[in-house]
Amino acid sequence: MQFEPVVLFFLLGIFAGLVRSDLKIPGSIYDALSIFLLLAIGLQGGVKLAEFPLAELIVPSLAILLLGSLIPLVSFPALRYLGRMTRPDSASIAAHYGSVSVVTFSVAVALLAQEEVDFEGFMIVFLVLLEMPALVIGVMLARYGVGTVRWGKLFHEVFFGKSILLLAGGLVIGFVAGSEGIKPLDILFFDLFKGILALFLLEMGLVAASRIAGLRDYGLFLTSFAIIMPLLSALAGTILGWVLGLSVGGTMLLATLYASASYIAAPAAMRIAVPQANPALSIGASLGITFPFNIFVGIPIYFWMSKFIHSIGA
Repeated sequence: MQFEPVVLFFLLGIFAGLVRSDLKIPGSIYDALSIFLLLAIGLQGGVKLAEFPLAELIVPSLAILLLGSLIPLVSFPALRYLGRMTRPDSASIAAHYGSVSVVTFSVAVALLAQEEVDFEGFMIVFLVLLEMPALVIGVMLARYGVGTVRWGKLFHEVFFGKSILLLAGGLVIGFVAGSEGIKPLDILFFDLFKGILALFLLEMGLVAASRIAGLRDYGLFLTSFAIIMPLLSALAGTILGWVLGLSVGGTMLLATLYASASYIAAPAAMRIAVPQANPALSIGASLGITFPFNIFVGIPIYFWMSKFIHSIGA
């Protein structure tokens, strides 16, 4: 398997951050890159989704959402009792790890494209759906026996926030347009995808380098959790993907989704619903540890796991 070159841009960003370079991507450009990636991923998924009967997604969706909901429920007691973290911090971090990372997913898609491995187009649906349950569960865990939460504002943040809105919107547009209708946009959203992803990963490297310091208080435990939890979640996702009859590529993407941790939707929702939680811990773990681990080590492992389980089950 060849090394995916776009991750070198992430490594460059980390290096620039650690040596305190004055390299910086303006906020407006970062926002534009984010919008592009979310729309492009949604469009690609919508085009592929148009090739499948929607009725076939009901059972897989229920199974995938159920397992996805278990991740924050398992993460919370580990953080709360083994790590001796506060209830708000434990619930917030659990929500981050139950939710998903769009950029991690896109890097996995890029790897499959490089390896010329196909996957089911409806995987983008699960990328959208898995953002939501963990955030609600995280708030419930944080608020249990403590107080109330403004659910209306939380649901608005989750369902109408930038990430979900653009992903879902791109999905619908791609589905309605189909492969033929979307062709005039191929150059912008498909051909330029990896180049834009490389620039985005450069910025993510800069941000990740600045968040690592937030892990000092819980040091070894939180760092270990940020590596072990993705591996366990990916293993569960690999098994479920095989049980559901997904392809090698689809199984690998499902494992990647479960292994990823949110650093876009989850921080925004937790900031509103659980203001007592320390964002440096959740973002430091998800973006400073889990994201680079998945990019450099995790995704190749999940790809191997997927090929392995399909080979023994053949």
